[in-house]
Amino acid sequence: MRSRYTAFVLRNEAYLLGTWHPSTRPERLDLAEDTTRWIGLTIRRHESTGPDRACVEFVARYRIHGRAHRLHETSRFVREGGQWFYVDGDVKD
Repeated sequence: MRSRYTAFVLRNEAYLLGTWHPSTRPERLDLAEDTTRWIGLTIRRHESTGPDRACVEFVARYRIHGRAHRLHETSRFVREGGQWFYVDGDVKD
């Protein structure tokens, strides 16, 4: 989760797509045009949900045009071939 957050900060689309599970991965993210300024990540909890499955609850703080926002999500990950992939997540209010 932390490496994916860092990739969003750095706008590293290749890393994000490479760590996104093929079953849910978009074709592209278009981060070059993104005006989001990421300012912090807090991991609230993480747990194994099976031998090769896990979830991570986090809050990511960011600004768009100077206005503060936060993304609170529980993300699901799966490990295949020894590598963890982001599958999807549930956004919380």
